[in-house]
Amino acid sequence: MKFNNILYEKEDQVVTITINRPEVRNCINNETNLELHDAWKAFRDDDDALVAIFTGAGDKAFSAGWDLNDAAAIERIENYDQFRVAVHSIDGFCGYTKKFDIFKPIIAAVNGYTYAAGLENCLLADIRIASEKAKFGATERRWNIVAGDGLCVRLPLVIGYSRAMELIITGRVIDAQEAYRIGLVNEVVPHDQLMKRAKELALSICKLPQGAIRTDKETVVRCVGRTVEERTLIETEGVMSMFVRRDKHTEGARAFLQKRKPEWKDRGI
Repeated sequence: MKFNNILYEKEDQVVTITINRPEVRNCINNETNLELHDAWKAFRDDDDALVAIFTGAGDKAFSAGWDLNDAAAIERIENYDQFRVAVHSIDGFCGYTKKFDIFKPIIAAVNGYTYAAGLENCLLADIRIASEKAKFGATERRWNIVAGDGLCVRLPLVIGYSRAMELIITGRVIDAQEAYRIGLVNEVVPHDQLMKRAKELALSICKLPQGAIRTDKETVVRCVGRTVEERTLIETEGVMSMFVRRDKHTEGARAFLQKRKPEWKDRGI
């Protein structure tokens, strides 16, 4: 797929989506936003794409946030009307950040500055691997811009209420090691090993049967904000879904009992 502001590449059933505006630290303008929507939907709907890696071009930034050239242009009423429509988009204003409909695994390879809307996009991932040079912050605070693309929704789920509120209120920038300590990222690796590690992890996930992975991710997503009773019912639905694809489920059990590797039809989906 060809885009102007992002790269969309697929190899070995792994899709890599790269914000490709290194000259502006991969800031997200309106065109980039719309391209990200298209890219994520393409990944979601591609039966041959199993895992996505999300990163930024260059070695300085994952994304430094919303392109403030767009923000500064919201002066005339016609600009405001366009902005209002965009903000109320069901997909997201600075990326595919308001949707929870991708149940394939997503890995963020965080290669540098991850600020404001960049942090919101990073939180779209299920697993975050950070370069030792990565930095994170809700820096929109400094410019009196509201976090409007999922930060206040996702960040407390990832690192807890108190830690999230401190970062959201103060706009303090943290380094990769602190991000790891508070659970914002899963791993910190040497800068030159970042993409290698992300691809290694993605390929290892591709080798697994995909049905249960997607069902369990969907269960986790759907359980957010529910009562305990509702969560257990959703989880039960997931368990019962195994029997809809029982030929894949029983193959796993048979392989275990026969001490052999499973042979998955249609990747266990």
